[in-house]
Amino acid sequence: MKTLILGGVRSGKSRLAERLAVASGRRVVYVATAVAGDAEMVRRIEAHRRYRPRDWLVVEEPLALGQVLGELAEPGRCLVVDCLTLWLTNLLSHADPARLGSERTALLEALPALAGDLVLVGNETNMGVIPLGEIGRRYCDEAGLLHQALAVRCDRVVLVVAGLSQLLKGPPIEKVRTADPTLTA
Repeated sequence: MKTLILGGVRSGKSRLAERLAVASGRRVVYVATAVAGDAEMVRRIEAHRRYRPRDWLVVEEPLALGQVLGELAEPGRCLVVDCLTLWLTNLLSHADPARLGSERTALLEALPALAGDLVLVGNETNMGVIPLGEIGRRYCDEAGLLHQALAVRCDRVVLVVAGLSQLLKGPPIEKVRTADPTLTA
């Protein structure tokens, strides 16, 4: 099962992804794409680390996501990728502008062959006004196009708002609570 979870910042999407991974009953590999560029991001990353089960394997990959997923995927595993939009940011700010296209293609081409379960998490950024700056518009355009391409390739797509999940495509999520606001980091 390949699941794409979209939602805003602090919507509960990461918690839902983690709960789906636990509910899968498979060995979990958490693929983190964040780069700790400042103190606030360091705190966010640490909060995510504290919440995750300690027996999960964690792989940090800010750029070559398709390649790493191909290496890690196997029938008895559930891969959780958090977060696609941080990965996109890493690529948009990369010194080689062609890297975004090649890495996006690698990810999209890798998806059909991945064994086991896959849960992808991304920020839905395109439900508001069009950003004023060029880089903001490019980011929103690229995120929207990436999410559309992934939604076509995933078995299930879920939108999370205020800790509540709305199924957009595929089989329902059974008995998995989305968020517990008392645990929010």
